[in-house]
Amino acid sequence: MSNDSKFISRVLRHEPELLGLKLRAGGWVLVSDLLRGLKKAGRPLNVKELKQLVADNDKQRFTLSENGQMIRAAQGHSIAVDLGLSLSVPPPVLFHGTARANLDAIFADGIKPGRRQYVHLSRDATTAERVGQRHGKPVVLSIDAQRMHEDQCPFWVADNGVWLTEWVAPEYLGFQ
Repeated sequence: MSNDSKFISRVLRHEPELLGLKLRAGGWVLVSDLLRGLKKAGRPLNVKELKQLVADNDKQRFTLSENGQMIRAAQGHSIAVDLGLSLSVPPPVLFHGTARANLDAIFADGIKPGRRQYVHLSRDATTAERVGQRHGKPVVLSIDAQRMHEDQCPFWVADNGVWLTEWVAPEYLGFQ
């Protein structure tokens, strides 16, 4: 991921005030406001470059509105943002990648969102393993999403396909 992409992700997920931005409903900001803020911060981009950055992002971290006038982070916010996502029925099993060092805490307390708004889950074990590699030697946990859903635990799907939930209790966890 490029430095520009990392910085924009930081701004749209965690610190919009770095560029003097205020997130609108759904976490949206005007593309023109973002570009103006980036220029003031010494990171000038034009609309074409921003659209290319969005298109090239391997994890689809950003969403452009249909008319291309607004942009938001697809998920991963540490600040309270209602993305306007509808509740979704998950597949029977979802996956979570983490570091081996986190296992004792996870099996004691479950998977918590940490500094983020939601717990992030993957539809496939390969993606979860790739996510877990960022934290050390990865371990992939399976999540009994069907039972969680039956137990009234809410799920949402972000624009980029990442599954979101509030917390995963230890009783829903297993090893991949």
